[in-house]
Amino acid sequence: MSRVLVTGGTGFLATHLIVALLRAGRPVRTTLRSPTSESDLRAAVRRGGADDTPLECVIADLTSDDGWPAAVAGCEEVHHVASPIPTREPDDPDELIVPAREGTLRVLRAAIDAGARRTVLTSSFAAVRYTAEPTTEFTEEHWTDPDTPGLSAYARSKAIAERAAWELTDRHGTTELTVLNPTFVFGPPLSPDVRSSLRLLKAMLDGTTTLLPRQRFGVVDVRDVADLHLRAMAAPNAAGRRYLAVADGPTLTHVDLAEILRRLGPLASRVPTRQEPGEDPPPLVIRNTRARTDLAWNPRPAETTIIQTIEGMRALEMLPPDPQS
Repeated sequence: MSRVLVTGGTGFLATHLIVALLRAGRPVRTTLRSPTSESDLRAAVRRGGADDTPLECVIADLTSDDGWPAAVAGCEEVHHVASPIPTREPDDPDELIVPAREGTLRVLRAAIDAGARRTVLTSSFAAVRYTAEPTTEFTEEHWTDPDTPGLSAYARSKAIAERAAWELTDRHGTTELTVLNPTFVFGPPLSPDVRSSLRLLKAMLDGTTTLLPRQRFGVVDVRDVADLHLRAMAAPNAAGRRYLAVADGPTLTHVDLAEILRRLGPLASRVPTRQEPGEDPPPLVIRNTRARTDLAWNPRPAETTIIQTIEGMRALEMLPPDPQS
């Protein structure tokens, strides 16, 4: 059985994906930017209940060609999860767009050259949400227009990188491509680093966020995205298709999220109650029908995910202490 490659092994989703693959009996190779992170990754994998013995770590960075041919060698299946996620909006959008696009193409070229059967790419709902013609209901047929006025560099980078991935695989045709477009990814962390969407929850619980933004968004569990990666890789009919990854039910506002957090009791005493000035966010419907139908995917409810995320963060001491403890 050939090894499976997972890029960016220390990432929030990548770590869960590695655990899922190892627990399924698949040997895994993953890429790291620095060898110093290997011990933390292995600890996270063991925390997820997997034996890290079949895990191989190699050094490769999305900004350089070095290491990618060796990383992909002998791997029929590639899960490309690594992508830059900014902590702030860059002054120059190309600081984010160029690494996202070129890094994606670098991995795909290496996969094509190595004769990989399929690459499953993690994109984002951000590559779907900002269409040229406004709509409030989204399927995989919708695409973000990178020229949308005021669009964030992150959303532009995801749309541009995904378009480039489809164009490259359409030209070469030897390696299949499947793309996942998850919404906000929450779920119990396996590493104590506060990253990705977990920053939003921590800021609400520690008092950093003082006013609730007027936004509406979808939620999906990191474990369910990892499961969708496995299903998308295995299903013959998933080749050449995109899949929106979102929990069932209505999308949430920050007010909804705050109400869920308050059910945690004193831990949520700092969660804000007031909203930013402005109008309520417009309706937002995100369909996961294709993933459910094609891949028999069954995601957890959003509220379950949010509560279990906080429980996991608290277990790893990532949150401020309970004010009444």
